[in-house]
Order: sequence, then structure tokens, then C-alpha cells
Amino acid sequence: MENYLFDFIEQYMPLTEEEKKAIVDLDIIRSFKKGTILVKEGDIIKGGYLVIKGCLRSYCIVDGEEKTTGFYTETVPIVPVFGADDSRAAHFVSCVEDSIVTVGNPDMEKETMEKFPRFEKLCLIISEQLLEKNLASFADFKNSTPEQRYLDLLKNRPGLLQRVPQHQIASYLGIKPQSLSRIRKRVAQNGTV
Repeated sequence: MENYLFDFIEQYMPLTEEEKKAIVDLDIIRSFKKGTILVKEGDIIKGGYLVIKGCLRSYCIVDGEEKTTGFYTETVPIVPVFGADDSRAAHFVSCVEDSIVTVGNPDMEKETMEKFPRFEKLCLIISEQLLEKNLASFADFKNSTPEQRYLDLLKNRPGLLQRVPQHQIASYLGIKPQSLSRIRKRVAQNGTV
């Protein structure tokens, strides 16, 4: 599994054997079963995750109903959202399928960057890319209809629709499962993609 992590990092910079060994020695790779809740709303946030294999979902509960806020698949980092006044999680994070993730925390990150200073630049690059992507996604999401959001998923993340239960996709799109069924039918009839 380390090789998946190395491949991800090496998209940004080559790794020396010493760096690879240090990453392995961190012992940060964990496996979780489908349905495992990694973070509960109100938990103190101790770090973040990088999905190596599998799919995670973030969601909150509003008036007793789950509202999906994001899906995270291979090579996508996730740092749980926290409230403005403290470091408690504002959302749940759970495994949609059996998943293998890295589990990091600020202390480990600081220690690693002190030993390998160039990792700081790596983290900065990844953070900037993630922020840009999230800002663009948020703007697109806010200014689009549920059907446009669904078409966007079909275009940009088609595999996700096969991996995630439809009621969670509907929740992510901000609609009920019945509305998603109507949208899917309309899209299929129109041949829109």
C-alpha cells in the first residue's frame, strides 16, 4: 500500500530511499471497513486523512436527516471541517466502502517537515490545489441546478455514481432520491452528458 502513497507524492516530487523509509516508519496507513465512522460531529479533530483506496463521505445531520457534503476517493485528502470557535468536527466522516487511508496529525507533520524540509513545499502545493478546487467546486455548486450538478458528476466523476448509494448522491446534490430518479431518467432520454 505504501507504493500508492509514494506514487501520489511523486506526482509532485521524487522521493529518496531515505524519505520512503521515513514515510513507512511513520506507520500511518490504516484499513477501515465499509460503514466505519472515522469522525463524529463534535469530536476533537486530531488530524486529516488521505484516501489511498476506497471512498469516504462527509456529512452532517440537520433535523434528523443526513446531508452529504462531500465524497473523497483515491488520492484526495480530507481534513474534517471544524467550527469557527474550536477544533471540534462540524461533520461526520465515514467509509462508503472498505477503505485504506493515511492518518496524519499536526505533530507528526511538524516532525516530518523538520527532518525533511522540502515536504513543507509539498504540503503547501497540495493545500493550494485543494483550496482552489474546493472554491471552484463550491461556486459551481452554488450557481447550478440539481440537474447541472448531476451532469457535472457524470462528466467529472462518473465512477463515483457506481460506488456510492443513490440516496447519498441525492443528498449531495441537495435533492430527494425520487428527484434524482427523475433527473437520471430525463438525462437518459435526452442522451445528455
